[in-house]
This record gives sequence, C-alpha cells and structure tokens, in this order.
Amino acid sequence: MIRGKSDRGAFLMPDEPANPSAQFLERKLATILSADVAEFSRLMGEDEEQTLRTFRGHKQVFESLVAMHRGRIFNTAGDAILAEFGSAVEAVRCATDIQTALRTRNDQLPPARQVRFRIGVNLGDVMVQGQDLLGDGVNVAARLQTAAEPGGICISGSVHDQIRNKLSLSFQSLGERSYKNIPQPIRTFSVTESEGGGTLPSRKAESGAGNAAKWIAAAVVLLLLGGGYWAYSVNERNKAERAGAMSAPATPAPTSLAAVKPTVEKPATEQPQPPPANTAPPVAASSAKPTETPHASAPRTPPRRSASAAAATPAPIVSPNDGDYYGPICYAKTPKEPRQCYRQVGTVHGNKITSKWAIGQTEMTMFLAGDISSSGDVKMEMHSEKPDGSRVMTIMLQGTLLDGKLDATGNFLIGRRVTLNWHK
Repeated sequence: MIRGKSDRGAFLMPDEPANPSAQFLERKLATILSADVAEFSRLMGEDEEQTLRTFRGHKQVFESLVAMHRGRIFNTAGDAILAEFGSAVEAVRCATDIQTALRTRNDQLPPARQVRFRIGVNLGDVMVQGQDLLGDGVNVAARLQTAAEPGGICISGSVHDQIRNKLSLSFQSLGERSYKNIPQPIRTFSVTESEGGGTLPSRKAESGAGNAAKWIAAAVVLLLLGGGYWAYSVNERNKAERAGAMSAPATPAPTSLAAVKPTVEKPATEQPQPPPANTAPPVAASSAKPTETPHASAPRTPPRRSASAAAATPAPIVSPNDGDYYGPICYAKTPKEPRQCYRQVGTVHGNKITSKWAIGQTEMTMFLAGDISSSGDVKMEMHSEKPDGSRVMTIMLQGTLLDGKLDATGNFLIGRRVTLNWHK
C-alpha cells in the first residue's frame, strides 16, 4: 500500500484492485458428496430430542467414513452434509459404506423413527472460497441427492463414466433428468447394489420410458378415434343403402332352376335322422346348416350362432397349484437380534402369488408378490409400506413350489437371512 498526500489531506494508493470480484478465483475439479436426512421435519416434529440423538450418532459414523476414504467435510447446515473427494471412486465407495453402516444402526430403531440419508455424488468444476466450495459442481450434487430414495444413492453421468469399470456395483439408469435451477439435463444413475452384495433402494426411470409411453398412448387414442369415425361412416352408409332398398319396388323371384337351392330338391329319405335321446350330438353338427322342412307348422331350428358360441366358451382352467398356502416366515439370528418367526398365508392363482398383512402393532403393512415359472421356480418380493405409501424395507426371495410346498430364502438389505416355508 503506497501512502500519499494531497492538498486535501492523506490518501491511499492501493497496490491491488479494490474490487474483490477482480481478484483471481481459484477453481479445481472435485467430486462432491451431498447428503441430507429424509423426512427430517417430520422426525423432529414427533420427537426432537430422540431425533437429534440419533442424528448425532449417525453423523459421527458419517464423518469417520469420509475421513477413512480421504475426503473432507467442508460444509454442514442442519441435517445436510457436504464432503469433497479427490477421487470419484473413493467418493462412491464412501457413499455405499455410509449407507451400509447407517442401515445397521437404523435396524435397531422402529421403522417410523429411522434416520435415513439420501446421497448424491457429482464430479464437476468448483470454486474455492476459503474452506468452502461453490459452483455448479456442488449444486448438481445437491440436486442429485433429491432424486435418491431414503437410504439410496444417485450419481451423475460424469461420476458413472469414471467408476463403472473400477467398482463392483450395479446401476440403474434414470435417464436425463431436469433439476431445479440447473440449465442442462443431467444423466442420472441410481446405485442398486453395493460391493458387499446388499441392495440399495432406487426409483424407476421416468424420462425416456415415460415419454415413449405417452407417445404410444397418444397414437392409440388417435387410432381409436379414427377407427370410430370410419365405423360410424360405414354404418351411416349401410343405413342409407337399406333405406333405398326398402323404398324400391319388389323384384319378382327368379324362376330358373339355377336359382333354386339344391337342398329343396333333395328327397325326404336324405333328411338326417335325429340322434337317440341319450346320445350327445356330434361336434360337427354345430357347424352344419339346418335342413329345410316342407311343413310350415314345424318349429324353427335355433340360430347356429348360439350353439357355436356355447362350444367356443372354454372351461375355466384350474392350476393344481392354485389355493391358499400358509406357514412360517423366519428371520435369522444376528449378534443383536434373536431368531424371529411368525405365520402368514398367501394365495396362488395361475403363475402369481400374493399376500398382505399388518406388521405387529405398527401402522405399516407388508406386501408379498411373486411369479411362478412352469418348472416351479418362484421369485418373490416382500416390502413394507407406511400409510403414506413410502417403502421402509425390501426383501427379495427365491425358491420352488413343488407338490403343494413353497420354500424360499432371501436377505434383508443388511444381509439378515429370511426363510419362508409354506404348504397348501
């Protein structure tokens, strides 16, 4: 700083720009992990003290795992946490470890009191301001977090390109999604399975497939409307033709022998004999034309369509596996939980199995649904839902249905074993 003096007194001559915006801004490429707690306002409204105790315990686990994967937490606000990593691989590995560890802690709490994080990870350019990071790289990570399910992880396309051949993870593409205040759509992926084999909650793609379905539905509507107009025009034309035919003078019947039906000239001895009283008519008789009779007072043969319609109606097919199946569902013993079993019932109809029941004294409901192959292999999903329709846990089961016995096994997301042994 250079000091000077004028006729009006001392003045300062700065040796650098006085406008902070003119100063050089440091930029760098970083992987940003953004996380917040799902339904945090509801949890605080129901029990502030318990929610804060649980959140603080979860946050300690969160911070230790970030440090273990060589990241740093650069900002926190309320239930939100922002962390920076120099490696996209370490950032995603840290995110999966966080969800696995917190799921173990949440399993010790009632479902309605679980504190579950949603995590978004993005690789992008950021601006450095002291210890804080700013810019679109951070904003996109925060928006990706909102697309994740509670307990789930969403990553951007830039992160997916870096890690897809380096980590043993499973992904589901959610397409290009538009986020609030982000000018360009972001390629979004959901992590569906971690390296340890545990599944993570994820939502279905909505963009490309949803738009295609809308276009298909619109095309079907246009076809239906066009077909309806065509049918209406044909019907009106037929009415006009019938009206014209009725108003025309009657035409005398043809007198040539060629115009006479051959059946009229058949002798009476060729008339088919009626079947015996206790014998069912042959199937082919339903398609034969009724023989004309010379007696005007004889009863008219019933229309042919009624017999063919009765023959065309198939008898209901009943699968030998159809019916109700009941028996125990057991959760295996863990270091913190004893072995638990309870009995339920499910219904098999065709190649589907379904069931639904209330969970203890809670307000949640367990749903079971599955498919049965022709060889007897069964794949089922069990999931519990809150009254608002949100899912709490999901269990995938596989097994067999043979000789009236349904046996299946599966795992909770945390790896706890589940067995189902039902019989008809």
